[in-house]
Amino acid sequence: MIIGVPKEIKNNEYRVALVPAGVRTLGEKGHKVLVEKAAGIDSGISDEEYLRAGALVKSSAKAIFGEAEMIAKVKEPLPQEWDLLNEGQVLFTYLHLAPAKELTKTLLQKKVIGIAYETVQLPDSSLPLLEPMSEIAGKLSIQAGAHYLQRENGGSGTLLGGVPGITAGNVVIIGGGTVGTNAARVALGMGASVTILDINIERLRYLTDILHGKLETVASNSSNIEASITEADLVIGATLIPGAKAEKLVKREMLSKMRPGSVLVDVAVDQGGCCETSTPTTHENPVFTVENVIHYCVTNMPSAVARSSTYALTNATFTYVLKLADLGYKEALRTDEPLRKGLNVYNGKLVSAPVAKSLGLQYTPLEAC
Repeated sequence: MIIGVPKEIKNNEYRVALVPAGVRTLGEKGHKVLVEKAAGIDSGISDEEYLRAGALVKSSAKAIFGEAEMIAKVKEPLPQEWDLLNEGQVLFTYLHLAPAKELTKTLLQKKVIGIAYETVQLPDSSLPLLEPMSEIAGKLSIQAGAHYLQRENGGSGTLLGGVPGITAGNVVIIGGGTVGTNAARVALGMGASVTILDINIERLRYLTDILHGKLETVASNSSNIEASITEADLVIGATLIPGAKAEKLVKREMLSKMRPGSVLVDVAVDQGGCCETSTPTTHENPVFTVENVIHYCVTNMPSAVARSSTYALTNATFTYVLKLADLGYKEALRTDEPLRKGLNVYNGKLVSAPVAKSLGLQYTPLEAC
């Protein structure tokens, strides 16, 4: 198979979808890898490293898309890439289609085979290709929140960890999954007071057992969310329904009760955000303010630590890249149920029920395609 790795063009997206070790392994298996010039440079990987591993370095994305049978990316194709997609081409990347109707329609029109990292799901319901980036985003969410709490950045001037004689900052985390757990670890390590809300009481019981420090766990409902964020200095939105648009759990009127200069980091913004006032932002312009609350809604947070993120991501994705290349997409999808759950669009049909429901588009079971 011919695998293409274009340079990411999303705002300040520095990750790359394949590292030289993966290129070498694919080459040893008889596959051909095309890498766009400078695709890995911002992750600390030079073109020379790819060449030594056996890749062919191409000068443009057009050359990559034009020849490759499978495109391995990090983020969803942007409008300037849409015309480069070809019918029957496998697209393996983070798609996050639930809030992206225009992109979804384009992928359907192009009849690509769209497999989304974020919906590949193991039998235990875990999301192996989302988890490493969720770990990183969770940790970064506290760093970002602490930064914008500083007075010169518009915040309330609160130090999350506090010092003897004053109370520590209050961090409220909505969602106790991978993002929320990693956010809590960092916040507790800084000395902050942390409240985690989740609908799964067993998960809250588990988090109480494994996390140590000033931690409270609270059942998630609208009343408890409102009461918790009213006392918060920093709120982390960490909810996830695989493939579906995030539920708007934090309403605008709730924000109006928060202290001026508080910060909201909505990590769920890739799936539309769990706060009513959240809209996607970029690393270039990461924040905006509503109801005197600073909103940080960057859709590709892990890119801030691109080298770590690239290697963490490719450690997880490469097994599936290799399987798709070795078996071809039809056989790989037939024999690998977790990978099959990652399939969102297939030859002009929308085969992900959560995406179809979120967008109000027709759903077609894969078996009917």
